Amino acid sequence: MCSVGDAFNIEITSLEAKFYKCGDCSNEFRGVGKKVVCPSCHSGNVNLMFKEE
Repeated sequence: MCSVGDAFNIEITSLEAKFYKCGDCSNEFRGVGKKVVCPSCHSGNVNLMFKEE
């Protein structure tokens, strides 16, 4: 699709960050997406946590 001189009609939905815990370094962090990695050690060994705010 080419859109020279015209705008795209894109609807952006909000993403809610979820809480994760790294299985390698035990870092707890918030992330979004399907392939979440730990921001500290860059491991993909992360587990979704259930945390109340």
